[in-house]
Amino acid sequence: MHSSRSIWGKITNYVNIKIGKSIHGEENERLKIEFETELCRRFHIRYPIFLAGMAGGPSTVKLTASVSNAGGLGTLGAAYMEPAAIREAICEIRKLTDAPFGVNLFVVHASDDNSRIVEVQRELNQIRDVLGISHADKEGVTSPDLFEKQFAVVLEEKVPVISTAFGVLPEPLMQQAKLAGMQVVAMVTTVQEAILAQQAGCDAVVAQGSEAGGHRGTFDISIHPMGANVGTFALVPQIVDRVTIPVIAAGGIMDGRGLVAALALGAQGVQMGTRFLTAIESGAHVSYQQALLESTEESTVLTKAFSGRPARGIGNEFIRKWDASGIDPLPFPTHNTLTRDIRNAAAIQKNADYMSLWAGQGTRMLTSGQHAADIVAQTMQQALSIFS
Repeated sequence: MHSSRSIWGKITNYVNIKIGKSIHGEENERLKIEFETELCRRFHIRYPIFLAGMAGGPSTVKLTASVSNAGGLGTLGAAYMEPAAIREAICEIRKLTDAPFGVNLFVVHASDDNSRIVEVQRELNQIRDVLGISHADKEGVTSPDLFEKQFAVVLEEKVPVISTAFGVLPEPLMQQAKLAGMQVVAMVTTVQEAILAQQAGCDAVVAQGSEAGGHRGTFDISIHPMGANVGTFALVPQIVDRVTIPVIAAGGIMDGRGLVAALALGAQGVQMGTRFLTAIESGAHVSYQQALLESTEESTVLTKAFSGRPARGIGNEFIRKWDASGIDPLPFPTHNTLTRDIRNAAAIQKNADYMSLWAGQGTRMLTSGQHAADIVAQTMQQALSIFS
């Protein structure tokens, strides 16, 4: 068995250790370990913890600001927000924190595919019957194409960090972000995607393992129909070996043990999303939170049923009914637009069986009633205790 000292010796390549003195009545020497990585220095944060950009409800102004104030990097999940709402949220975040924060967007242009709209709506109407809501007609839908307008607001507001899912910023937008002095982060699910992100000019990558909750960040799902699903422990070191920019580990990381493990693999920080879903500042619906707290490591599935893109969430009746139909969902964003009324009605009715319950595989470690700042502090304290 390796001692904590020998394990720590491997991690010192990535972490700056500082030794100092602490006085409590009598002078005594105490080891102070500060987990200050290159990621922390580049992003001007105290701790190597990023909040995941959880779009669609869980992300709030208070959650973003709280994580930033606690020493991590709070992130606003703005992928579904109107540009004006993003601007307002950024202003509110700045009222609550002077620390750096980020905004997360989906790099996708709305290109609707209504080719099988009759077939899909027929099945969805059966689910609408269960909820007692109106049938949708068989006309095609038009999803709002907001990405470039969203980006323009983030740029104008001089947000310190912009992070993306489903791809990297197009070259003209990347140049604008760089000229504005913004740090750019992309979520990746393979080594090749990480290389492409570095070549495009990203300042860091989030290595999203298959354990992670929410949408898979895979760039091209025509190649990987259910997303690339390499486990975090396999993915992180392989990406670390092939890029020179900081790597942030994501997927199944719920506490200080996960942070230490990620650093040992060569990551310079972690991104945590599921862990914050039950925080006091979370915007996750109360029924969603209850389902999370009652779930286990076996509860989640990968599904396209809600949005047309692969995502990990707690299995429920909606997913089971859709899978039983044998019908392929329409692509994102069309299918996501089609199911919105169902998800909204389920939220109003507090019916978790028809809500999208995005979550990673570490849900047994969730707690309720904690502030986000306490989750950050607890994570760091546990990481430090491993070496005490």
